[in-house]
Amino acid sequence: MVFQEAHVTDFRSIFDSSKRQIRAFPGCRHLELLRDPDQPATFVTYSHWDSPEALEQYRRSDLFRTTWAATKPLFAQRATAFSVETVEVVGPSAGG
Repeated sequence: MVFQEAHVTDFRSIFDSSKRQIRAFPGCRHLELLRDPDQPATFVTYSHWDSPEALEQYRRSDLFRTTWAATKPLFAQRATAFSVETVEVVGPSAGG
């Protein structure tokens, strides 16, 4: 998500006020807010959900609708959302 620079603080406030509710939403296992260090108005929310259905339930919720309605006018360009799946895990905790 790329925000208008003048609205980055507004977005951070919206995220801060909704993050606990999102994390507590049924099916949400993890939620992070990431920022591009070279483009400080560019953010990504990274979340883990129990299933695609759990994510869809969240997207249909009042919580999402109200959060999105407040966030959308702050964008500098259209936001992109996509889902991914783990293909491979590499590292000491990967077990091999």
